[in-house]
Amino acid sequence: VEKVQEQLAGLRIARRCAPSKEPAYLLDMDTSTAAQPGSGRFVAVSCSNRSVRVYDREALRFLREYRGRPGALSGVRFAHTCDSMVFSACSQGTLGCWDVRSASQEPVQVFSGYPSNVFISFDVSCSDLVVCAGTEKVEKDTFLVFWDARGVTDCASATKEPLGVYSESHNDDITKVCFHPVKPNLVASGSTDGLVNVFDINKDNEDDALISTCNSDSSVSSLGWSGEGYKQVYCTTHDEGFCWWDTAQLDTEEPITLLHVLDARESVCAKNHSLHYLVGGLYHEQAGKLFLVGGTSTGNIHLVSCGTDGLSLVGTLCGGHSAAVRSFCWSPTDESLLTGGEDAQLLLWKPGAVERSLAKQASLKISSSVQKRVRVHNTSLKSRKK
Repeated sequence: VEKVQEQLAGLRIARRCAPSKEPAYLLDMDTSTAAQPGSGRFVAVSCSNRSVRVYDREALRFLREYRGRPGALSGVRFAHTCDSMVFSACSQGTLGCWDVRSASQEPVQVFSGYPSNVFISFDVSCSDLVVCAGTEKVEKDTFLVFWDARGVTDCASATKEPLGVYSESHNDDITKVCFHPVKPNLVASGSTDGLVNVFDINKDNEDDALISTCNSDSSVSSLGWSGEGYKQVYCTTHDEGFCWWDTAQLDTEEPITLLHVLDARESVCAKNHSLHYLVGGLYHEQAGKLFLVGGTSTGNIHLVSCGTDGLSLVGTLCGGHSAAVRSFCWSPTDESLLTGGEDAQLLLWKPGAVERSLAKQASLKISSSVQKRVRVHNTSLKSRKK
């Protein structure tokens, strides 16, 4: 574990992307898995200007951009079994899937929701069989919508209707959806209602599918899986809290909560650089260790180690970004880290790297009207039947 912490603290900038003609916040990112050894990999970034940009993963060379969809694009995910297919959700009630090898702006597949759906989160199962998206609350309704994702590459420009929805388990915006890394039937969802739910979608109905409900007592901003066999679920909250649960303890007398930190900013002491926010978590499988990524408004990146006894600072990456970091992607194969932020920069960090790229501009911080809307958390959750 100490060696891994040293490696993380020793990350240095290896590449940065060329400045874009239209700077935008880099809000979310994902990398493709190489289909075969030696083949190129891609990184896709969803931006505040309602576009998805695709880059070469190693050189950070810009390849293409998808835009022109009605509504704001939210999130980005590559298919797991086909490294050229990238998905993004749209606020106008659709999900698009593009083939990054094609110059066409048109999605190869559109997943349509129901008329009132505003999608703000989604994920693709590890088998690529199912896509699930979470909606904003409209009147009294909030939904998890599911589609059959099979045959995406075969039916050009076809539109797919939903398989069905879950509608009873959250009562506010569903901000995050995250499938289990190795079990395609398990999916977790997080909401501004404070709840993190875990479902087994192989079950016949929503009541039976709901395996566990964990309460973060705040609005969920990110979530993920960790631990041996990925039996643990964690989340960060919009007020910089952190919760960590062990679903393996559900049928035992042991407490399910591993750690609950109300405000990570107060519990993580960083010399000269205070922690201003959390971005999300990364589980280091080799070390069996969960880490959080956070930072400062001036662009410093803090790497934080998670233990049942609390959070501790591992290291700080400086000199890369000039504004808040909003997204990152960890690669266990070469132990590198991609980061993107409000300064419109996409950076690749590697252990002991020396930057061979454009001269750093004095300040790349951009002005933007993009503000993440977060409702005040309502702690009086509706009564729920188990």
